[in-house]
Amino acid sequence: MAAREIARMGAQVLNEPALAVEDPTDGEVALLVADMLETMRAAGGVGLAATQIRVPKRVVIFEVPAQRTADGVAMPLTTLVNPTWEPLGPELEEAYEACLSVPGLTGVVPRYRRIGYRGYDLAGRPIAREAEGFHARVVQHEIDHLDGMLYPLRMTSLSTLAFVDELRRTAAAEREVEAA
Repeated sequence: MAAREIARMGAQVLNEPALAVEDPTDGEVALLVADMLETMRAAGGVGLAATQIRVPKRVVIFEVPAQRTADGVAMPLTTLVNPTWEPLGPELEEAYEACLSVPGLTGVVPRYRRIGYRGYDLAGRPIAREAEGFHARVVQHEIDHLDGMLYPLRMTSLSTLAFVDELRRTAAAEREVEAA
């Protein structure tokens, strides 16, 4: 188990569709997921796709903190092998997204508010869930990686693409003005 280097925007592996995993129970997949988990935690992320550590396989992991869910209940660490998703309605939500492969930047991305997703766990058992809000956003974001898509390609206006530290600086300055 080891934290690996995260591929950044411009790496070819992030621009190409990942390959399906033939056997989710293969020990190599479990080792890959262990490295992904260590990498995600070391980087402070909530999700990671195998392509982000330069492995072109259809594997993602994610977890959703309780403070990011509508009901205050966390979504524990989930591994999805060969995941798919579909919208459960036409409603889109726009929100800022960031990505470990696009460090320091953030931008507003429209995503489906409610989705259904499927995949397999490391024991080969099927997983089928519904998600909404941030949970749905994370799943869509991670599966996009497996399809060779980074979030800036989903943005409808690059005018919202910004450095995270600049947005924080602006927000802090606005709070000071309001407090005065």
